[in-house]
Amino acid sequence: MLSVQGLTKDFDGFLAVKNVSFEVAEGEILGLIGPNGSGKSTTFNLIAGSLRPTAGSVRFLDRELAGLPAYRVAHAGIGRTYQIPRPFKKISIVENVALAAFYGKPEALDRSRAYGLARECLNLVGLPTEESARVEGLGAAGLKKLELARALATQPKLLLADESLGGLDHSEMDQAADMLSAIRSQRGVTIVWVEHIMGVLMRVVDRCVVLDHGEVIAQGKPAEVARDPKVIEVYLGTDADALA
Repeated sequence: MLSVQGLTKDFDGFLAVKNVSFEVAEGEILGLIGPNGSGKSTTFNLIAGSLRPTAGSVRFLDRELAGLPAYRVAHAGIGRTYQIPRPFKKISIVENVALAAFYGKPEALDRSRAYGLARECLNLVGLPTEESARVEGLGAAGLKKLELARALATQPKLLLADESLGGLDHSEMDQAADMLSAIRSQRGVTIVWVEHIMGVLMRVVDRCVVLDHGEVIAQGKPAEVARDPKVIEVYLGTDADALA
């Protein structure tokens, strides 16, 4: 479904991403992992159209997307969440999601369809659908759910989930991981998941791609990656035995 080849981003002489290549099969959950500063977010932003690559290819469903603006990437069928949720606080929860539905596809939606889609997405993530439900009442877990609902309202075929566990307690982390699995199974959405909290991610993903200093150092199934000496050295450390 997604083929990233030779992706490179040079920020005035600093190579944040260096010749990154990986593929994502339809229907799988791929974990994109690595220590802080490894290039995960930059890679996400290059795929999603927030940044233009210096070099490389991003092919989605046999269409080249590298260098296209973010709205055209979204219209092509790639949705994304953000590590730090920034909802519109002056409108309701359901209005936030309906807004994503209105603009997530090139085809115009009428109000009834947009709000119906918004309520479907809110039901899927377990958030209220009433017009009276406000963003101000949401905690960290609720804001992460709202991010997912807004991304799903764009009707993506591929979801880029950015740090969906940040700021959550252990119970909320498990719920968020289960939610991503449910999105895959119930809506048929393929997922690329960037995360630094390894224990939960490794139980959910089908494969992992590991970055360090902007380069791919390992790819494979979670158990294989957890035993890789390079990964243990740069990232997993003593947690490797628990994840194998």
